Amino acid sequence: MAAKRAATLNPGVRPIEAWAWAMFDFANSGYTTVVITAVFNAYFVARIAGNTDWASLAWTSALAVSYALIMISAPAIGAYADRHLAKKRLLALTTLGCVAATAGLGLAGPGDIWLAAGLVVASNFFFGSGENLIAAFLPELARGRSLGRLSGWGWGLGYVGGLLTLGLCLAWVSHAQAQGESADSFVPVTLWITAGMFLLASLPTFLFLHERGLGQEAQAQPAQSAYRHLLDTLAFLRGFPDAARFLVCIVFYQAGVQAVITLAAVYADQAMHFSTQQTILLVMVVNVTAAVGALAFGHVQDRIGHKLALAITLLGWLLTIVLAWLASDAARFWLAANLAGLCLGSSQSAGRALVGYLSPLARRAEFFGLWGLAVKLSSILGPVTYGLAVWLTNGDHRSAMLTLAVYFVIGLAVLAGVDVRRGRRRALRKSSALANCRF
Repeated sequence: MAAKRAATLNPGVRPIEAWAWAMFDFANSGYTTVVITAVFNAYFVARIAGNTDWASLAWTSALAVSYALIMISAPAIGAYADRHLAKKRLLALTTLGCVAATAGLGLAGPGDIWLAAGLVVASNFFFGSGENLIAAFLPELARGRSLGRLSGWGWGLGYVGGLLTLGLCLAWVSHAQAQGESADSFVPVTLWITAGMFLLASLPTFLFLHERGLGQEAQAQPAQSAYRHLLDTLAFLRGFPDAARFLVCIVFYQAGVQAVITLAAVYADQAMHFSTQQTILLVMVVNVTAAVGALAFGHVQDRIGHKLALAITLLGWLLTIVLAWLASDAARFWLAANLAGLCLGSSQSAGRALVGYLSPLARRAEFFGLWGLAVKLSSILGPVTYGLAVWLTNGDHRSAMLTLAVYFVIGLAVLAGVDVRRGRRRALRKSSALANCRF
């Protein structure tokens, strides 16, 4: 068993550190599950924005602003983290920011569109920035051939965390509804539960995960140097055509994925007429299938290759979109939703692992910053496309769902041109020289 762990983890990395790293996925998944996917998004559309035709566009626009802010700041944060060995310190700041803003969402009620939108922008900005930072630890912990396995464990444990938080919220919602309370009363409590779980479950990460890296300790430099460094990184990326091509692939296929994540409960409510309890239960079950997908494909992708594993999941996403569009009853929608869960866990795990696999060691935080940039661009593109489609079709959520298939088709086409072996060879060849470079 010890030999197996040694083959998976880098020298000097203890198993408890790998667990502590994965626990952050466990901790932060409650935020995406409750706020972005299952509860607050539907509440925002139906109650805060009054269920108007533009309500979905208002929700996706608030998220788009937060993602735009992440896009602007992520490369600078990545460059700063590399030079100052500050990933862990920055991760602590973003965690506290997300927890505080999530708790604040509980103060927003019907008609409080600007308050709710502002807190969504803040909480999602801190969440996304922290997601980039925790991902940059991955290549420090796992060996190249085991990146997919550890990434899969992280995503899988994340879905368990989301499931636990959502289960606590379901228990509260059921109790509150039995007492005759309305959504205006029980939704705020679900947000406070989510914030508390995030704070508590992230403690192992900060207690046991160690900062490593090949960056240089900072000399006092102006803030503009980070953006000059971004230009260097973008120029440097031209020497890694397969990594660059994969980042383009991420933009397209993640546009579809992010739209499904941010609008799942809205679609269930508006197109399938699910109640809050039905939606929470559905998302809980989907979290289980997503965890299975992440764990299973974490091992599968190490065996068959990251590219093939990702291609299979993108085909699964296409089938999911068609099934959801055709679903006319709850049973068919449940089938589509659980297929989405399997594809979600596997595609997220494969994508994150492949970025690490194609990244040169000394610039990994910056490459993961670019990964975050690509995901956030897709998080603007996909959901806003959906919101616009709903608005332009006077509330037709089914037509909006079908438009997402285009993004998965384009993603597959771009992925076909990525040569993973060539990209990995180039990353390894450059790593040694880059470790001693100063920019």
